[in-house]
Amino acid sequence: MLHVVRAMFVIACATVGWVTGIDLYNQPWAGLFIGLGSGVVFMALQLFSTRQLASVLVALVFGILVGCLLSYFLIKVLDLLNEDMAAKARMYRNFGIAVVLSFLSVLTILHVKDDFKFVIPFIELKREKGGPKAVLLDTSAIIDGRIADVMDTKVLDTQVVVPRFVLNELQQVADSQDKLKRNRGRRGLDILNRLRKGKGVEVHEVEMPDIQGVDAKLVKLAKSIDARIVTTDFNLNKVAQVQGVEVINMNDLAHALRPVVLQGEKLMIKVIRPGESAGQGVGYLDDGTMVVAEECAGKIGQEVELTITNVLQTSAGRLIFGRPAA
Repeated sequence: MLHVVRAMFVIACATVGWVTGIDLYNQPWAGLFIGLGSGVVFMALQLFSTRQLASVLVALVFGILVGCLLSYFLIKVLDLLNEDMAAKARMYRNFGIAVVLSFLSVLTILHVKDDFKFVIPFIELKREKGGPKAVLLDTSAIIDGRIADVMDTKVLDTQVVVPRFVLNELQQVADSQDKLKRNRGRRGLDILNRLRKGKGVEVHEVEMPDIQGVDAKLVKLAKSIDARIVTTDFNLNKVAQVQGVEVINMNDLAHALRPVVLQGEKLMIKVIRPGESAGQGVGYLDDGTMVVAEECAGKIGQEVELTITNVLQTSAGRLIFGRPAA
């Protein structure tokens, strides 16, 4: 649709040039050439301009309009107070008032533009009262990859957004000289492509150059649009919570979704290696939970039915103990 609008604008410029050339100069082809060239130049400027430049231009235009409006009312008041002022002096006075107030208005808006929703490119993310909050993905959550599986379940019924500065960081990781970081970055890009193909994630053009650090930008943006952050970064989790931003930690989510096992229940486990104590074998559940099988050291590579004897919750996760079922 955007390309159609651009094409219609160029055609409109060419048509205006053609008509103007006929009416004023009786040279339609010259008018057509000028109108078409002007339309192409304007579209090229629009294509190559950045979102930050557009934001500054909006602030400039709005500031000048506000300054001119304030100048108009101030000049009217001054005219009533001093009706005998010479015309030339009045012209210089009016011009000076308009320039000064427009300059001050532009400076004020540029300083506080991030607090105005009409300047922030995320105006469409501002949720309606009572509606679901938007979700912002950080680099660690994308590289982790589990968010893609969560999205496939359709459990998230809100807008999921990747800011441009997060995508830039992901690209830097993918271009790293370190092989491990490079592989992680490329995995993150693959996950992001998978998410975008499913039409569940949007990349939004926002840079926030005045703020240093991707985490700080993410927290600031989340506060500005009242959104939540999805991450696996422990430090970002704590910083965001301190500043009143809601965080969805993928590790906590995975822990909450682990199946509940109780003492006395039975489960099937494949013993893959010996345990630390004599007679023990070790296997794992599908979610990675370690299972210590007593009296199974001689059953490496076999599937064994166990009766759960104990479940321990440690700082590293859950640990399940069991014995062969009778």
